[in-house]
This record gives sequence, structure tokens and C-alpha cells, in this order.
Amino acid sequence: MTEAVLVVGSANADLVVATDRRPAGGETVLGGDTQILPGGKGANTAVAAARLGADVALIGAVGDDAHGRLLLDSLRGSGVGTDRVRVVDRPTGAAYITVTPDGENSILVSPGANHALAPADAADPAGAKVLVASLEVPLDVVEHAIACAARAGVRTVLNLSPTAKLSEETLRHLDVLVVNEHEAAWLLGTDGDGSGDGDGSGGSDGSGGHDSHNSDAASLLDLGPDAVVITRGPEGALVATRGEQADIDHVEVSSPQVTAVDTTGAGDAFTGALVTWLASGATVADAARRAVDVAAVSVTKRGAQPSYPLLDELS
Repeated sequence: MTEAVLVVGSANADLVVATDRRPAGGETVLGGDTQILPGGKGANTAVAAARLGADVALIGAVGDDAHGRLLLDSLRGSGVGTDRVRVVDRPTGAAYITVTPDGENSILVSPGANHALAPADAADPAGAKVLVASLEVPLDVVEHAIACAARAGVRTVLNLSPTAKLSEETLRHLDVLVVNEHEAAWLLGTDGDGSGDGDGSGGSDGSGGHDSHNSDAASLLDLGPDAVVITRGPEGALVATRGEQADIDHVEVSSPQVTAVDTTGAGDAFTGALVTWLASGATVADAARRAVDVAAVSVTKRGAQPSYPLLDELS
């Protein structure tokens, strides 16, 4: 499978510490040794897609430092094009991650070089079939990239993570909006029913009802995107699209049940797989089915990019 995917997003060094529990405010808790791994939502998405055989390039920025070199080496080693990754005079972005024995994580991101990206960096989607963006880079960069891609006839996908207020125009330009349950609730201004981690793979149980999720998906479609994917952790994902007569088609995608070791980057694995199969011509529902399988595999290993499967590792 060789398709053209263009990723607009972050590249971070993940500083990961295993701990029995997360510290409360004002508390010190001892953890394990620090691991420094390549990460960032943009880089993770690009690597996940490349490991599945997609032809991928990343638009991003790193610093001229050891973390930046780690990221560039990881991207290139996975087959991701880095010609549009700028090296800038700011420290490479970093994510400080704690992982508890149940595989759950808490993450604090310091954007660093990621915030040096400018709209002009993402103005040209030439050659891409699918453009996918996430929001650890400046919002104006993402919105400009999506607008340029839509005008060029390139399919557009946005992973609304971390959450940010999008313009109505950007939402209308989206072919696919990807959110977890918390992000969906945030975007709709509701409390939300689900308690899953929303990475499409393993993590805490999603407790929202069938009708509630369908209603949320319909409300998200009303904001403008052509399709919505709500990831629901170990419950899989819900795909909603509009039919020919404005009817809404809902497809529930179940996830393989696995024992989660580390959920870090599983949502990015899902998104990378989703755009890989979208670029190959799959429907959103079929792409989501493959993406759920990829995310499930990723949570059975530690780290983000090191946990992503190759195509021949999937059943």
C-alpha cells in the first residue's frame, strides 16, 4: 500500500516515568527510570501510517538539540518524509508522561519548537490524497492547512486533540472529524456520558449509552464535517456519516479485547491507521475498523511510536 498522506502536527520527545500512582497536589511520588522516546501527536500519526505502508510526510518543527535529532532519526527510520520539518531556534517540544500499572497515562506537554510553525509552512498540500492535522501546533496553522487542502480537493481529517475552538469554516471544510468522548462533549458544550480514554483501544470503560453516542455524533455532524468518528477506548469507535437524503448512518466498530500495558499514543495510532486506509480508498467505517485493530495492538506495548505495528503484524 503506497498512498500520499500529509500530516500537520507536533513532534515531541516523550519523557516517560512509570509510577504506582499519580501524585496529588503538593505531593512527591517516586517513580521508575525515565525513558526518552520519540512522540508528539503529529510525529506519532505519521509514523503509525508509515509503518502500515503509507507514503507519508510531516509538516512540523523541532529544535537543534538532542531531542530534535532523536525525532528526526525516528521519523526517517520509519519512512516518514522530513523535508518539511523545520529545525528552529527553540527547544524541541517535550511531553512529560506518567504511566500507572493499569496502563493509563497523564501527560503535560511543553510545545517548544512546535509553536514556531507558521501558516505558510502548511499552505501547500501538493501530491497529498489526505491531509490530517492535530492541535499541538498553533491553531492558525491547522486552520490554514485545512482550508488550503479543501480548496485543492485533498481529503481533510482533524484529530481534535488537544481541544481548541475551531472556526465554523474549518468545521465545514472537514471530511472527517476524529474525537474521543471527552473531546466530543467539550466541542458540544455538554458534560458527556462516556468515561473511556477514547483512544480506540484499551483503557477505562466507556459507560455512555448507545442513544447518547448517536445523538452526540449527529450533533457533531451538524457543525459541518462530512463524517465523525468518536473513539471509545476498549469499546471501539462510532462512525457517523450523512446518507443521500440527509439521514445519518451510524456504524459501531468493536475493539479487540486486550490487556493494556501503556495507552500512550494509542489515539495517534488510530488516526494514523484511519488516514492510511482512507488514502487507499476505504470508506470511513472500513478505515475505522482497521484503525481500531491497530490501536488495540499499540496498547499492548510500552511507548508510543515503538508500539506501532507493521502491516504484516496485523491479523
